[in-house]
Amino acid sequence: MDWLTNLSWHNGRLFGIEWGIWKIIGWLGNAFFFSRFFVQWYATEKRKQVVVPAAFWWLSLAGSLLLLSYAVFHQRDSVFIFAYAFTWIPYIRNLIIHRQQAASQVDCPNCAKLCPPHSRFCFRCGARVGPGVGEGAR
Repeated sequence: MDWLTNLSWHNGRLFGIEWGIWKIIGWLGNAFFFSRFFVQWYATEKRKQVVVPAAFWWLSLAGSLLLLSYAVFHQRDSVFIFAYAFTWIPYIRNLIIHRQQAASQVDCPNCAKLCPPHSRFCFRCGARVGPGVGEGAR
């Protein structure tokens, strides 16, 4: 078992890496950025169609900002800084679009299924949906 300990912890370094707060922030950024692919894969497999859930964009944003912080405050490497300086812009835009789309969906009064904006009928039960449904006669 000593061989395993020596392999992972040697000369006060875990896996040969000298750990500090910025190293942890850099690795957290990598972990967030990498985990988004599992989120997207799971959502796609669940629906059996390509899906990019909001969690993918949140993980992308968190990962890129953590890696940008690591690059600016620890590495001070212009190539690394430039690689993450602008990646957050499309992530925020996609989160805004996702929120707008979610807010514009229509509730089916019959089965409570969320239907796409401007739908006239529910895709699940066929009930009429949209403005004026369920408000009664005037």
